Amino acid sequence: MIELPNTPSFRLDGKRAFVTGATSGIGLGCAVALAEQGAFVTLVARNKTNLAATAAAFKLKNLECEILPLDISDVAAVEAELNARGAYNILVNCAGLARHSPATQTSYEDFDAVMGLNLRGAYFLTRAIAKKLIAEGLSGSLINMSSQMGHVGGVDRAVYCASKHAVEGFTKAMAVEFGPDNIRINTICPTFIRTPLGEQTLKNPKALKWVTDKIKLGRIGEVDDIMGAVIYLASDASALVTGTALLVDGGWTAD
Repeated sequence: MIELPNTPSFRLDGKRAFVTGATSGIGLGCAVALAEQGAFVTLVARNKTNLAATAAAFKLKNLECEILPLDISDVAAVEAELNARGAYNILVNCAGLARHSPATQTSYEDFDAVMGLNLRGAYFLTRAIAKKLIAEGLSGSLINMSSQMGHVGGVDRAVYCASKHAVEGFTKAMAVEFGPDNIRINTICPTFIRTPLGEQTLKNPKALKWVTDKIKLGRIGEVDDIMGAVIYLASDASALVTGTALLVDGGWTAD
């Protein structure tokens, strides 16, 4: 008799997830996806009013969550908060910032703001989550929301591309370092998604044509295009996946 293999579970029951940028766009979609698979989700964002409204919506769907007002760019506050809490099995860092301009016109302020959140904030958040897992002897799956622009370049996007290429770099290095502790670290790299951040570009007809011409599937991404990807990377279905980038880009980077 042939013994059939068992499909790994995508369920996240009993897992604790820390999701930043959780009140809108991709972050909200990821938080919902994890909660629907059974995770207890800590919703993290700066705006207390939006957090409360998001938590109320979760409770209407019987999804387990709590809220945590926190600015990820304030690395000292982030580390203090995480040091005071139990370990999180899952991190999904969706907090991000884009300030586009020609490279010749990049201001010091814009450079520091983008790097402060997209790189510095992401780095020390990921490190803090990992340190707590190691201290408690637990495994985990840590996911940073990168971008297709972490693999290619784009006009007026030198600073944003730099920040996301750097995220890809530290993700690989941390995967090597924390692998022996059974902590996996990966990125998800979306193309343009219809979110408040994405609409900054998509509302421009010329830019919209540029985007749709580059996406081989011929359409703009939606938040639910990312939700399946985050469940996969957070769950045991991806137990041998670390130090890699999951491109959800409609084929943008295929050529």
